[in-house]
Amino acid sequence: MSARQPDPVAPRLVAPALAVIAVLVVAVAALVVAAPRASAATLAPVPSFGTNPGNLAMYEYVPDGLTEGAPLVVLLHGCTQDAAAYHRGSGWAEQADASGFALVYAEQKAANNASRCFNWFEPGDVARGSGEARSIASMVEHAVSRYGLDAGRVHVSGLSAGGAMTAELLAAYPDLFAGGGVVAGVPVGCASGMLDAFTCMNPGKTQTPQQWGDRVRAKLPDGADLPRVAVWHGTSDSTVAPANGRAAVSQWVNAWGLPTSPDATEGLPGATTAEYYGGGAEDASVASFTVAGMGHGTPVDPSSGCGTAGAYFLDTVCSAGYTARFWGIGGVGGGAPTESPTEAPTEGPTEAPTGECVAASNYAHVSQGRAERRLGYTYALGSGDPLGLWNTAVRTSLTETSPGHWKLTPGAC
Repeated sequence: MSARQPDPVAPRLVAPALAVIAVLVVAVAALVVAAPRASAATLAPVPSFGTNPGNLAMYEYVPDGLTEGAPLVVLLHGCTQDAAAYHRGSGWAEQADASGFALVYAEQKAANNASRCFNWFEPGDVARGSGEARSIASMVEHAVSRYGLDAGRVHVSGLSAGGAMTAELLAAYPDLFAGGGVVAGVPVGCASGMLDAFTCMNPGKTQTPQQWGDRVRAKLPDGADLPRVAVWHGTSDSTVAPANGRAAVSQWVNAWGLPTSPDATEGLPGATTAEYYGGGAEDASVASFTVAGMGHGTPVDPSSGCGTAGAYFLDTVCSAGYTARFWGIGGVGGGAPTESPTEAPTEGPTEAPTGECVAASNYAHVSQGRAERRLGYTYALGSGDPLGLWNTAVRTSLTETSPGHWKLTPGAC
């Protein structure tokens, strides 16, 4: 997500006047998407969309027969990627067809960043009214006006560098975006330059939830409502450390003024644990989706018709479907939840071990998804408790106090 980090790709949409050329459209659609869809729409460039100080390119995908007042989802690819690749692989095209909403893809140019990363670490590109942030806002305004979309149901999501830019947009333009999806990204305001960005990515920066929340509050326009935010991260991401996912969740939970413990948890396919703050799966203010054992990429589920597996498109769970469900603009989840949402406990001792206890080497804890490695040291997933050196000689006891949340409990097992 920094200047040298890869990410996913995107779609192309055909103008309504071209939809009559059925044979040609079907052929093009077969090349653009891996999973067959009934729609004849394709991803198409938009040469002019208004003020563009960030020098970005715009692509759009509008399903055939889209009704007036439909939602809009803006998508941001990662480094080394483009709009077409993210459209092909991420699963959002299938969601748009199934649930009836439009897609807009912002695409970075090599002239702006040699690795085609969005410049999420440059203050001039993430501030309201300037640079790349303003260019993306122009794309939204253009699409909403051209297709009669619902300006109150505009959402944005992105991977890695695109995920970091998504977070910045949510803080700079909460009046434009009702919700966001930060996939393998970093918290708002983490970096102020390219060199700083690498530290943000790995190992990540340490701030209190209040300090992270202050970064959001510093960017918010006066009187703006907060957007609803979904954060996705894999526990084995070595490009953007999983600590960033936890920090992003704590940042938005604090910005919303919510308790630090989730109100509900849910088990999803692909070893995914969802935690909801300020409500449940469909009305929470903040959602945290943690995919055990997943590396750096966008979670997809090709077996359910959600995206295409490949580099930075990881076959685990349909993140597009569950994010759309969380936003309230769709219901395709790439498979039924493995567990029903449950109310999180609201009282009782928080330090007492309540689940499985595992005594093993720090190497085993990491390889089996109970801990993560950062610069040769080991930290428990969920709690972040330091466990010492990452090797086979150091043994520690961890207790799972909630799904996917492990705590150091010496001598407990």
